[in-house]
Amino acid sequence: MSNTIELLNNIGSDASLRHASSENLQKALSGMHASDGLKQAAMAGDKSYLAAELGSKANMAVETSNNPHESSFTYDEDEDSANEDAPERDVESGDDNSDS
Repeated sequence: MSNTIELLNNIGSDASLRHASSENLQKALSGMHASDGLKQAAMAGDKSYLAAELGSKANMAVETSNNPHESSFTYDEDEDSANEDAPERDVESGDDNSDS
């Protein structure tokens, strides 16, 4: 695994490898004694081969707050008051339902 990570680092830092065609990258990886997972990922353009080799797990971050006064909901009073003055409108017919 450490060899694969080292090779990925080398590919990322070497522009000729980073922008190489799939065929040229395969040749370079064979010469570097890359793992089968890295070779398959490069050939297929599919990172799942590396994920399987490196034991990747899904990362999920959940943001919570212990402060009961803190909320992600925001209330815009200006928007609400602007809507109070507007007459109701029937969306389907386009008719105003105001008492004018």
